[in-house]
Amino acid sequence: MDQTRAHGSIQMLLSAEHEAQQIVADARNLKLARLRQAKEEADREVAKYKAQMEAEYQKSVSDSSGSSDSTVKRLEVETEAKIKSLKEIGGKVSPEVVRMLLKHIIVVKS
Repeated sequence: MDQTRAHGSIQMLLSAEHEAQQIVADARNLKLARLRQAKEEADREVAKYKAQMEAEYQKSVSDSSGSSDSTVKRLEVETEAKIKSLKEIGGKVSPEVVRMLLKHIIVVKS
C-alpha cells in the first residue's frame, strides 16, 4: 500500500511540476507579447513625431521659399541640429524607459 501511495505522490509532484512549467511558459509568452506591443507603440509614436517634425520643416521651407538660398541652408542646418539633439535626448531616456517597461512586464501576478 505504501508503494501505491508513494507512486501517487510522485505522480502528483510530476503533475505539479508540469503545471508550473506551463505557467512559466505562459508568463514568458505574455511578457514577449507585451514587449512587442510596447515596441510597436513606441515605433508609432516615433513615426508620428517624425511626421510632425517633417511637416513643420516643410512649412518653414515653403514659408521661406522665394528668399535666398542661405535661408534654406540655415533652416536645414537648424533642423539637423534639432534632430541630433532629439536623438541624443532619446538615447539618454531610452534605457530608463526600457528598464521601466521591463520592471512592469517581468512581474508576474498569480
